[in-house]
Amino acid sequence: MYVGASVQTAVKILVVGHFGVGKTTFVGNISEIPPLRTEELITQASVGVDDLSSTPEKTTTTVAMDFGRLTLSESLVLYLFGTPGQERFKQLWEDLSLGALGALVLVDPERLDESFPVLDLVEQYGLPYTVAVNRFEGARSYSLEEIREALNLPDDTPVVPCDVRDQKSAADALITLVGHLHSRLD
Repeated sequence: MYVGASVQTAVKILVVGHFGVGKTTFVGNISEIPPLRTEELITQASVGVDDLSSTPEKTTTTVAMDFGRLTLSESLVLYLFGTPGQERFKQLWEDLSLGALGALVLVDPERLDESFPVLDLVEQYGLPYTVAVNRFEGARSYSLEEIREALNLPDDTPVVPCDVRDQKSAADALITLVGHLHSRLD
């Protein structure tokens, strides 16, 4: 359960995105330890507070964070903190961003407009980031360049495809983020 003695570097990474984009699934699928989840049932109390129109089948929501761990090498471990997606939990984002080295921003290509407040927060907290475009079954496919243009991303921001349900795809997105963070050190 604990990291080995050879681990020299532990990195805090945020996994962020709008409500229902797949953050909990991502952390749970990629974590090498049983993830900590703070999922609660969506109740009538969220009616009128949270916009559930684009995710009518969703029955739970993260109310604090998801937490997982991934060892990338003998000396490097990532601690993954998945944030809640609703605006009302914005204060948690600020708290979770403290000490984070970067963020993986999950986006749904069918709901890109919901990604702008997320990107604003990541930039407000000064976190370098990679955008991972989650694949949803039956959804229209867009090129990564179309996504980059629609989100008005800087040229040096990596944009990668990702299926949060697929461990290799999720790992590839994280590896891209780690590479991006490493390149900023040079």
